[in-house]
Amino acid sequence: FCLSRGLGDVYKRQTMSKFIKDSLIIAWMKSFPDLRRNPLMIIVVAMITAIPLFFMVIFTGGGMLLHGLVGAMVSTIGFVGVASAIGEISWDRYIKLREMMVAMPVHPLSYAMGIALAPLVLSIPTLVLFGAIASTWGVFTPANALWTIAALLICWASTSAVSFLISTYMIKASPWLLNQVSNILGIGLVFLPPVYYPETMLGNLSWISLVFPTSNAAGLIRAYLGLSVLSPENLIIRWLVLIVMTTVFIVLTSVKARW
Repeated sequence: FCLSRGLGDVYKRQTMSKFIKDSLIIAWMKSFPDLRRNPLMIIVVAMITAIPLFFMVIFTGGGMLLHGLVGAMVSTIGFVGVASAIGEISWDRYIKLREMMVAMPVHPLSYAMGIALAPLVLSIPTLVLFGAIASTWGVFTPANALWTIAALLICWASTSAVSFLISTYMIKASPWLLNQVSNILGIGLVFLPPVYYPETMLGNLSWISLVFPTSNAAGLIRAYLGLSVLSPENLIIRWLVLIVMTTVFIVLTSVKARW
């Protein structure tokens, strides 16, 4: 019994080690070559997510700029999560890279984790830039930076799981259709809910921010940065909703994911 239990523990450790190793290798394959070919892609990502800030300065005189910076950070994560799963999977299917992965002893979750990690790593400079800008106004401190990173990571996990789940049910769709679905889903998660703007602007409909992981994360970040006021009870409810929603999406993805 002790021997079998010990062998089981060793097998679990080896399985987890292989899962992490495969994920990191796939993440490197999907990030480093692209970055080496086009190092300006990091600047492009920052410029795209910063476009709404330009209009905020024009129409609000800069009064909503800090709210917009929070939205820019969350939108970067939101687009990364959506694009990594739907866009990258569709491209891998087009160039037959996915068939190569199927022929290897790679678990679907390792593949999903790898392609989700790749754009997240590439988005770190953009997030650091927006955080540095926010720190110049004195609202970004080491204390609330930890809460901000936690909210962003959970939001990334949630959007990545949702988009990967969608892609598994559109296995026969063309890469071009999947790219359009990725764009529509990204816009729907970033620009429609209160991500770039405070949820108080919705009035009685402010509860909608809880439904979307992007707006929920943005609301939490604004509360910790002092841009909005949330009671301790509301903070706990928001964290619970975000964590439970992310857990459900990840479980569904692990159960329903198919090669």
